[in-house]
Amino acid sequence: MQPLRLSLLESVFCAVSLGAIVLDGARRIVLWNSWMVRHSGLDQDQVIGRDFFEICPDLRDGRVAAAIDYALHNNFKSLLSQTLNKAPFALHARGERIQQAVEVTPIAVADAARHCLIQISDVSIAVGREKLLREQALVLRSQTFSDGLTGIANRRHFDVAMEKEHRRAKRAGTPLSLLMIDIDHFKAYNDHYGHQKGDQCLIQVAAALASMLKRPCDLMARYGGEEFAMILPETDAEQARLMAEAIRARAHELAIPHARSADASHLVTVSIGIATKQADEQAEIEALIGGADRALYQAKRSGRNRIAALTPCD
Repeated sequence: MQPLRLSLLESVFCAVSLGAIVLDGARRIVLWNSWMVRHSGLDQDQVIGRDFFEICPDLRDGRVAAAIDYALHNNFKSLLSQTLNKAPFALHARGERIQQAVEVTPIAVADAARHCLIQISDVSIAVGREKLLREQALVLRSQTFSDGLTGIANRRHFDVAMEKEHRRAKRAGTPLSLLMIDIDHFKAYNDHYGHQKGDQCLIQVAAALASMLKRPCDLMARYGGEEFAMILPETDAEQARLMAEAIRARAHELAIPHARSADASHLVTVSIGIATKQADEQAEIEALIGGADRALYQAKRSGRNRIAALTPCD
């Protein structure tokens, strides 16, 4: 019965859909199952009886070697997750390297030194699924925080960024400026040219103004309708004014015709309101947004195609 049981056990090892390697106490290979033959390209007669690290020299000083030592000398089981160890064995399927989870287990053998079993599972499908889920999560996040028309940040993204930058400015004692930007006479533009042209105008203006931001911390968002908001961390009142003037000029340079504009050039223009929390001020977010809104209203009331600045307390 004993030879039959051994034969059956070996058949089971060869039939399972994972890699199975057994090493003796001297780290010689005593079992190399059919799965390993298939995915390594090495037949059993090429590996049986040989030192494991002659067959897999790249693993000699790595985490797998340590796990084998733990199993043979300390009777300690190890699990090497795919996340931390990627694909330690050079095993391939469908022309690609298999993503692996590796388990090293000590085995007690009667009247012999301790052996160890190395099990290698193909987790490529699970890894691919995780990658797809991460990509889908990124797409969903992008859709959640991006304006569907212009592609720039939306109001929700603005609210999150404003909260973060306001906290950072208070903690670091740095200035924070907010620009509210509105396309002049946009309703008249929409009424005259139609909503499709209106959308194209919004897209063009948003892209041109967003491209002026040079720092990762700066943010331009579509605040609502034809109104945009620009968050400028570590930017004082004078720097914000210079940026606003550059934005106003850039919008004019786009030379988008606007037959119903009150501006003499009959081009699309923008009005901009600025509010700045100075380094030593404790103005809250609502006060900063309110100041920029009032400044924008002042710019429009003063004739449009211009900028106006107020402190949050004005």
